[in-house]
Amino acid sequence: MPINIPNNLPAFKALSSENIFVMADTVAVHQDIRPLKIAVVNIMPKKIETETQILRLLSNSPIQVDIELIQMASHESKNTSSEHLAKFYKTFEDIKDEYTDGLIITGAPVEQIPFEEVDYWKELCEIMEWSKSRVFSSFHICWGAQAGLYYHYGIPKYDLPRKMSGIFPHRALMPSHPILRGFDEVFNVPHSRHTEIRRGDIEKVPGLHILTESDESGVHIIADKTGRQFFVTGHSEYDRDTIKSEYFRDYDKGLDIEIPLHYFPCDNVNETPYFNWRAHANLLFTNWLNYCVYQETPYDLTKIAKL
Repeated sequence: MPINIPNNLPAFKALSSENIFVMADTVAVHQDIRPLKIAVVNIMPKKIETETQILRLLSNSPIQVDIELIQMASHESKNTSSEHLAKFYKTFEDIKDEYTDGLIITGAPVEQIPFEEVDYWKELCEIMEWSKSRVFSSFHICWGAQAGLYYHYGIPKYDLPRKMSGIFPHRALMPSHPILRGFDEVFNVPHSRHTEIRRGDIEKVPGLHILTESDESGVHIIADKTGRQFFVTGHSEYDRDTIKSEYFRDYDKGLDIEIPLHYFPCDNVNETPYFNWRAHANLLFTNWLNYCVYQETPYDLTKIAKL
């Protein structure tokens, strides 16, 4: 089944050109089924790029999905036009009385700022509090994962001596968990961050499980015992060249940046990086949609509040 998005959203043309099954909202409204409602809180600076990356992964499922894109009303985007945001995005105020099957909170390049000093922190906290009673399953990415662990469980983040940037091998610690069905014993994940969360802090919380981990980049997927909250420290949604673009952006600024690890062949920045995490990225999002949302969420979304 397709993912339902406005046919004039830039991602529609991009995904259609990749032979990915997308359906215009004008067509989907006539189908007599209840699609999953997934809200995406997009706080990445390049919103159109991030929209396309996440929608691409959500489309690789037999489940029909309706998407709502959410922006921070308390933050002015510098990299995405106000026209695009006004046309395709809602604010929390617009959706706060709704129920939704799933919520995705993206990363953001603010990990070196204390949480409370991020200009939209209060608004994001309102969304995370809302998710407890209005969302069946939440999926937090990178800084979004750090923010979620801090808000819900008081788990801090720590500065790294250098940026964790590159592609890292991971292993499944709980391979029987539904979100890891079909995963290889070792699989690759992109990371791009200046801070980390630590295993010791997570292990102090009885309700959390570490599902996957890397010897180099640390804990990766953390889930609560109910299977309704997932915190993913990496960026499986990244395209082949996303880390490359970030590297050259920082290099051109004259920042003291190292070559991303295990990314460029032979560490030659002129070589095309291998796209060796795409299959597991698809599995991760498809498994979340199917086993953690679709198979468990109530048909009547108002029943979420009673769970």
